[in-house]
Amino acid sequence: MATYQNPILPGFYPDPSVCRVGEDYYLVTSSFEYFPGVPVFHSRDLVHWRQLGHVLDRPSQLNMDGILPSKAIWAPTIRYHQGTFYMITTFVDNQGEQHNFYVTAQDPAGPWSDPIWLEDAPGIDPSLLFDDDGRVYYTGNRVPPEGQVHAKNMDIWISELDVATGKLTGEKRSLWQGALKVAHAQESPHLYKIGGYYYLMIAEGGTGFTHAVTIARSEHVYGPYEGYKGNPILTHRHLGREAAIVNVGHADIFDTQDGDWWMVCLASRPYGGYYRNLGRETFLVPVKWEDGWPVVNPGKGIVEAVMPAPKLPAHPFPAVSGFDPFDGEQLGDTWNFLRTPRGDFWSLSERPGYLRLRLKPETLADYANPAFVCRRQQHMSFSARTVMEFAPQAEGEAAGMALLQNAHYQFRMVYGMFGGERSLRLMERRGGEDKPLASAALETERLFLKVEARGQAYSFYYSLDGAEWLTLFADADGTILSTDVAGGFVGAYLGLYATSHGQSSSNAADFDWFEYLPLN
Repeated sequence: MATYQNPILPGFYPDPSVCRVGEDYYLVTSSFEYFPGVPVFHSRDLVHWRQLGHVLDRPSQLNMDGILPSKAIWAPTIRYHQGTFYMITTFVDNQGEQHNFYVTAQDPAGPWSDPIWLEDAPGIDPSLLFDDDGRVYYTGNRVPPEGQVHAKNMDIWISELDVATGKLTGEKRSLWQGALKVAHAQESPHLYKIGGYYYLMIAEGGTGFTHAVTIARSEHVYGPYEGYKGNPILTHRHLGREAAIVNVGHADIFDTQDGDWWMVCLASRPYGGYYRNLGRETFLVPVKWEDGWPVVNPGKGIVEAVMPAPKLPAHPFPAVSGFDPFDGEQLGDTWNFLRTPRGDFWSLSERPGYLRLRLKPETLADYANPAFVCRRQQHMSFSARTVMEFAPQAEGEAAGMALLQNAHYQFRMVYGMFGGERSLRLMERRGGEDKPLASAALETERLFLKVEARGQAYSFYYSLDGAEWLTLFADADGTILSTDVAGGFVGAYLGLYATSHGQSSSNAADFDWFEYLPLN
């Protein structure tokens, strides 16, 4: 029997949503403060996915100037109707205010439209249902009109939407407040019409250890909704904190062209203790229907690491290399920026075959857009290497590699001018305080850098020739890259970094290549 490995998208890919068009499946996930926003993937067998690009890939679509960590883009939903794709999501600002919008495209690879902002649409995690009669319904969450009975008590609400004008046209009506009397953080509503019923599936219990998926149904779109007596239909909270897969929730269900049903959901894989450096990842699990209700992974009711594959023809895509020689005209879809990129600080054309990063005054400790080109950490153990040509001239000029959870928790291995001398430094930033872990006095203009993580032990190396590697620092505590230490909702990133530490500079660092590989 063919099997597949969970997660289907390893690393920081939370809040997955899927739509099917014929034999093709399209998936989007949250992106928070990283740009481009909302990665979009394509599959034909639900196991192999290739990234098509990003939905929000233009600054005109996504302004994240000064945005705080773990704000910005939350919980997208993707839907398809009569030749048009719709992606609807929430932008959360620094005050915690929630702004909902959608964009459209004829091709999920783009281009996608500029945002259509919705007025008077409170809450987060919006979703759309295109009903058989042509009506379109918006669902979201909000503080209950009658008030909260306890903290994080939320109400799932619905309104009709005119997608042509971008206006909510109907009365806001309450639908459901979850499966349990003590339920909290009711969110992620997805409304489906299946077999004569409207099914409302939500997440509740919060995004952490007690995360869960629950469901209700009604014969009428506005209710009343009957909660399933078997709720929650999916959770791992009863498995304890030693489970290999935890905080399962925020799901979307869909059928295949053959009539089988599947669910995507988020979950995390803690390691080295209850630490989740990889963030919340995308998992796949089968669904069966019994007596008009969905049963997730029948007989087991949990998400497993290895599961029987869907009964679809295998459709693998060419493997994406972990080696980037920087010889293309554009950065690959693997790469992101921290917040909306501002200024011409990077180039693949100024020196062909190299990624040039111009030093920016901004640093990774700022709520800004530093010269940082980064990718997700996707494995518990990995190796990342690069070679850099850089000649620091002025005090504070530095470039190299960085590993980031947020502005307050990170590692930076940078070569620069410090105290009037050139040296390679490893800095650990924990709780907003910088601590030097190691340094090596060097005089070079070409430097190889490497980080290896084996579980929560992160080791840092350098070389002058790419053959003989010298240890800068071994077994640094990688738990600072987990949300369990640093807080927030994102996974760890790593990449290439250049800064002039608050000063103007015309200097630049050139990176010849970058390699990221999993380690056994």
